[in-house]
Amino acid sequence: MTILRWVIGGLAALMISGALFSLLIYAIFKIPLWVERARRLRHWTWLVLLLWFIVEIWIRVFDAVFTS
Repeated sequence: MTILRWVIGGLAALMISGALFSLLIYAIFKIPLWVERARRLRHWTWLVLLLWFIVEIWIRVFDAVFTS
């Protein structure tokens, strides 16, 4: 369980930093490609975090059902 949290946290941190870096490059050079990349990375970050949330909930549900 802890390994899943570290992997998801690391992956989310990488994607967030990539999105911020892309947004910074867009702000400096005004190339529309970079703002699109930042948006895609932001969307993928939300997807990964929602996946983590769902997995956490289902692990707790299965734990409650099968240990009682």
